[in-house]
Amino acid sequence: MTTNTPPTTTGDLELDIGGMTCASCAARIERRLNKLDGVVATVNYATERARITHPATLRPQDLIDQVERAGYTATLPPPPATTDTQRGDDPTDPLTPLRHRLLISLLLSIPVIAMAMIPALQFTYWQWLSLTLAAPVVAYGAWPFHRAAWINLRHATATMDTLISLGTLAALGWSVYALFLGTAGTPGLTHPFELTITRGDGTAHIYLEAAAGVTTFILAGRYLEARSKRRAGQALRALLEMGAREVTVLHHGQERRIPIDDLTVGDEFLVRPGEKIATDGTVLDGSSAIDASLLTGESVPVEVGPGDTVVGATINSGGRLIVRATHVGAHTQLAQMARLVEQAQNGKAAAQRLADRISAVFVPLVLLLAAGTLGFWLGADAGAAAAFTAAVAVLIIACPCALGLATPMALMVGTGRGAQLGILIRGPEVLESTRRVDTVVLDKTGTVTTGQMTLREVIPAEGETRHTVLRRAAAVEHASEHPIARAVATAATDELGAPPAVTDFHATPGLGVSGHVEGHTVLVGRPTLLTDHGYQLPTELASARDHAEARGGTVVAVAWDGQARGLLVVADAVRPTSPQAVQRLRRLGLSPVLLTGDNRTVATAVAHDVGITEVIAEVLPQDKVDVVRRLQQEGRVVAMVGDGVNDAAALAQADLGLAMGTGTDAAIAASDLTLMRGDLRAAAEAVRLSRRTLGTIRGNLFWAFAYNVAALPLAAAGLLNPMLAGAAMAFSSVFVVLNSARLRRFAPLPDHPSPAGTGTANTTTPQPARSAS
Repeated sequence: MTTNTPPTTTGDLELDIGGMTCASCAARIERRLNKLDGVVATVNYATERARITHPATLRPQDLIDQVERAGYTATLPPPPATTDTQRGDDPTDPLTPLRHRLLISLLLSIPVIAMAMIPALQFTYWQWLSLTLAAPVVAYGAWPFHRAAWINLRHATATMDTLISLGTLAALGWSVYALFLGTAGTPGLTHPFELTITRGDGTAHIYLEAAAGVTTFILAGRYLEARSKRRAGQALRALLEMGAREVTVLHHGQERRIPIDDLTVGDEFLVRPGEKIATDGTVLDGSSAIDASLLTGESVPVEVGPGDTVVGATINSGGRLIVRATHVGAHTQLAQMARLVEQAQNGKAAAQRLADRISAVFVPLVLLLAAGTLGFWLGADAGAAAAFTAAVAVLIIACPCALGLATPMALMVGTGRGAQLGILIRGPEVLESTRRVDTVVLDKTGTVTTGQMTLREVIPAEGETRHTVLRRAAAVEHASEHPIARAVATAATDELGAPPAVTDFHATPGLGVSGHVEGHTVLVGRPTLLTDHGYQLPTELASARDHAEARGGTVVAVAWDGQARGLLVVADAVRPTSPQAVQRLRRLGLSPVLLTGDNRTVATAVAHDVGITEVIAEVLPQDKVDVVRRLQQEGRVVAMVGDGVNDAAALAQADLGLAMGTGTDAAIAASDLTLMRGDLRAAAEAVRLSRRTLGTIRGNLFWAFAYNVAALPLAAAGLLNPMLAGAAMAFSSVFVVLNSARLRRFAPLPDHPSPAGTGTANTTTPQPARSAS
């Protein structure tokens, strides 16, 4: 219990919750907190965190006490300054003890199950060896289930943990009774494999394979679940790690490197070309192009000079800058985006597992049936042994052996096949969202497009050749660090080879460059650069410029010897596979929406090229979250596909978040599905695979329960032979495994040509009212 209590005047609080084993635990804590006057609480099982709004009169310790009375632990999160180090360097991995339990249980259970199912392995004292091996599995391996069942019992509730605990303890307890007080411990006793239904007192039969097998199967499922849960909190760390670690501050003209945590508001710091800007600030000296695509989605670098504001974690692509810090720490735009991600994750309802929903009805019914069976046979004078045998048989046949495999087996095969196809599925909670999604929001930069500036077109003036214009422009641009210059130089080198030498190179910040090439003074830059030097664009070039800009291109003018000689059109290129990907998403019943921080002209051109009709342009990172939220309020179930830091919060807010694996760690960590290929078609394949995996899980769950339900009347009637029960359990498990294995045959759709530009984009720029779509 922590003593780091914030002031009682706060109305919002977050608590780290420990001890939850399933989504019903989160619901129980939520209900308990919401019973307090004025408290509104949401508990996220995936992130193990509670977000609480409470009256000022209620102390945080009161809320912690309520959680602890429910049988769980609650602590205040560590301060922001130490959050990253505490979480990132914590030497205790919560998965380690669970992994140890699983491995030990697996090693001990295999011989127990083999001896019980294969009569040839039943040597003289095999049943006593089974007890020796199975007892540690039930006592040590199943301890988390027993503990959860005890907590449930104290609060008069029952979950699947209750059934698992009762079933395994009953199987072990009856086996011990049969071995020591019955005839099951007789040397040389075997369990013949027979499928007859007979009534007996059960003292010659042991159920150790059921106790050990159920424990091991369920532990395997819990381990997979815990491993996916651990990744849920990585989005915030990935966002924070995007920032600079150290900064060069200027003090009385002296440069000094200090940790970023020591930077304060008002400090002046130096940013060299290629470095990250340490924090939000105002440029005091220097000019450069800032690559802000990770934060804003803007594909074209932003020119900045004295007086302009810059944002931390963006990259200085050009010149040397001196910046005065205006916001540091938790007040920067990067930190605000981290809070957006956290709020979106906490606000997303934790998907209740199908097994938990079914167990809400199934578990109490099984417990009542077992108690009723015991009472009926006692009342019918069948004898205490026969009555108890029938009651135990009910618990054992109901104990979900196949159910322990239903979700993790399908998930393992589905995610394994997905990994082969470059699709990473975070966990089973993701799959239900894919079935309900009807709208897919696509980020532009880096998702629909490549995210890199490329040379789209060379337009020579009358009397000039394409070769000459590109060759001389590339010679000057080759000496520049600007991303547009690099795009021109790279394209020219690939097409024409090494450019000629340049002398007297000069850069005009924000406008362009000039240099002496092959005896000519060449100007390359914005058309206004030519105007400043007294050059005029010929009518045909002016018309070509207007046409190119209307299609979303960035126009670079080229001139020498007093005349404009041509235009270069540079743009963020559309991925060749994006039009086909949009078609596939439509065939899955999804309506595509293009969402971007870029300008309307560029967004319209890209949307037309790929066949999207609904476009939302010129949005800030926080606007992306608002757009997704507004679509959800309209009744849509939204999937979001993105790749940048600016998409992370929207990915977390969406019902289904898909991150391009070629993007940032923050986007990947905030997403539900990660597409490792830089190919939007993988988004459609991810939805197909997720839906197929969900269907397999549903089928597994149905048959896992169907076998149990069908056998329950026989168990209650006292007619269930132990080997018949074992065979039914084994067959149900085999069925689940084979059904899940069918996912290995999942294949992506074959490639085929697809026309682009099939629709006219309806572009909207969000206003403060958020009414655009």
